[in-house]
Amino acid sequence: MSKQVTLDDIQNFEGKYPKQLWYLFLVEMWERFCFYGMRGVLAIFMVDQLLLSEKDANLKYGAIQAFVYAFTFVGGIFADKILGFKRSLTFGAILMILGNGLIAINPHDFFYFGIALTIIGTGFFKPNISSMVGDLYKEGDSRRDAGFGIFYSGINVGALLGGALCVWLGKEHSWNLAFLAAAIVMFIGIIIFLATKKQLGPIGNSPIAHLPAAKKTTWEVLVYLGALVCIPLIFIMVNNTRYTDLFMYTIGPLALGYFLYQIFREADAKVRQKLIAALVLILFSILFFAIFEQAGGSLALFAKDNLHTNLLFFNIDPNVVNNGANSLFVIVFSPILGLLWLALAKKKLEPNTVIKFGLGFLLLGVGYYVFFGTRFFADESGKTSLGVFTLAYLAVTLGELCLSPIGLSMITKLSPRHLGGMMMGLWFLASAYGQYVAGLLGAGMSSPDEGASLMDKLIGYTAGYEQLAWYSFIAGIILIVLSPFVKRLMHGVS
Repeated sequence: MSKQVTLDDIQNFEGKYPKQLWYLFLVEMWERFCFYGMRGVLAIFMVDQLLLSEKDANLKYGAIQAFVYAFTFVGGIFADKILGFKRSLTFGAILMILGNGLIAINPHDFFYFGIALTIIGTGFFKPNISSMVGDLYKEGDSRRDAGFGIFYSGINVGALLGGALCVWLGKEHSWNLAFLAAAIVMFIGIIIFLATKKQLGPIGNSPIAHLPAAKKTTWEVLVYLGALVCIPLIFIMVNNTRYTDLFMYTIGPLALGYFLYQIFREADAKVRQKLIAALVLILFSILFFAIFEQAGGSLALFAKDNLHTNLLFFNIDPNVVNNGANSLFVIVFSPILGLLWLALAKKKLEPNTVIKFGLGFLLLGVGYYVFFGTRFFADESGKTSLGVFTLAYLAVTLGELCLSPIGLSMITKLSPRHLGGMMMGLWFLASAYGQYVAGLLGAGMSSPDEGASLMDKLIGYTAGYEQLAWYSFIAGIILIVLSPFVKRLMHGVS
């Protein structure tokens, strides 16, 4: 009989990374292929195949993405209280495979049913794998940030492959193949997880494993049934975005109320203050993601119609660039930025987490100002430079690298273990609100006249990007000013 892996065996690893990180890296890589492949084709598919207006496509894109991230909050709570991370992740992966497989059979007729399944599946999958990465490290282990950096690279390798391949398959070959590819890679991901999960030892086990078997099974089955009951509700809400509005107006206050309830239950004042610091950064992240996530909505539609196909010496589909440039830049610049932070840390000059968040906003503002600047490179037909558009993504990506991977690590460091899933879910719920607002912003930028010229669309979208640039600059300055106060609440977490 093989020896059971213990938490001490995992956390007392030698070298820079625990071996379990690489298994989770591979699982997340294929899940992100599935997710970002889908994300990149949603708006294009809805406009070209479902014949929606650009305004409606932006609103539905925002609704779909908002539900994906909102369900991560629900999935995080059920993982904390009943399923555990391992079962939650497995259940979520199965639903994602079924959802993408259903759309692959008939994208036009089964699109919204398949989307409902993938929304719930991602909600059960997404927060829990990040929480397991956090559990690979002891409290205060300085190697944690490096681990999340590698994990974040896995996210972006998957995103790059999925983003490019699914757009190419959908636009050049068949939409059925695009969605089938997403289902196949998710199947590969869950096989890798099932083959390696023993190496995670007790990490991610069910928190109710001590209960009698019958009672434990009853609770788990109730969670599964409750998730399946949500399918028709999500189908209705995505189809009619007015219901999405009601849902978003409801889930946010409920989640905030639950968070405050957990704060008041905490006896340790330091833990309470850390949770408040996490909340401040989570609230700012809503605005960040609202601006950043134009990528799958307005920027995808802008790329479809308003960009030339020449980039340096290549001819390339602008939507492949829109869906892949961010991930490519993350893979290239993530280790470089990591080395920069290490060099600054040696000189005791590394900025703290809050300052990095502020820098993230400032760089995001630079990126969107360059998106605005594409109007100055347009020809008389309303088409503009793909090269300048790609340069904007470089600034946006550097902004993301100052915030998103650090945010994941920060949540695990500021959260007590028993609230890890809920807090990771709250981080992703902030992303849900960001996605929701992104859809509204994108719809506001799109031309109300479906017969609008390309030049009219160019002016409308770039004017919106200029506004988003200014929102980013203001938020970045506010965060930098607030940094000493928030840093005190963090009690040494940096």
